[in-house]
Amino acid sequence: MEDRTLTILKEHAEAGATLRQRFFERNADLLAEIAKSMAVTMAREGKILLCGNGGSAADCQHIAAEFTNRFLLERPPLPALSLTTDTSALTAIGNDYGFDQVFEKQLRALGRTGDVLVAISTSGNSANIVNAVQAAREMGIVVVGLSGRDGGAMAPLCDYLLLVEDRNTPLIQEIHIAAGHLLCRLVDYYLFENVALIQPYLGG
Repeated sequence: MEDRTLTILKEHAEAGATLRQRFFERNADLLAEIAKSMAVTMAREGKILLCGNGGSAADCQHIAAEFTNRFLLERPPLPALSLTTDTSALTAIGNDYGFDQVFEKQLRALGRTGDVLVAISTSGNSANIVNAVQAAREMGIVVVGLSGRDGGAMAPLCDYLLLVEDRNTPLIQEIHIAAGHLLCRLVDYYLFENVALIQPYLGG
């Protein structure tokens, strides 16, 4: 049997590089706008909440940790919370009400008007993500969606949608975490290196 190892490596690397370049070219202005919204939220003592399933759950924890610890810049910790990490809450809600509500109920308990919800779903159709997004809209929480394909059911519900227009789930996830890293970097820039760029949104 032919050894396709190097072909698999080359195809994945090239597809990922092409998709990444196209995504950032198309979404540069939107990423900057989202990062400004996050920075303004934090400057007003709001927080970032994140939810996702599977690999996207891991991305939520990863991004939250970059905010609460540090990214590249030495700066104070920033308020971000992944709704994927409390196993007691997840299992209690899942057992009593169903898995579709595991993020929505946490969001209703912990979210406040003016916060930002980052909802990650490669398909955009995960019921527990869609329910959380709908709850966020009811509560006056800004919704940032990270999705793939056509954005699915959550696409029209998001205030901001970062869409990776592809059907390859691993590649979509790779772009999502790259976008998450860039949002962390830009939030730091707006809050600690060039706060004048968000001052008009803060008033005073």
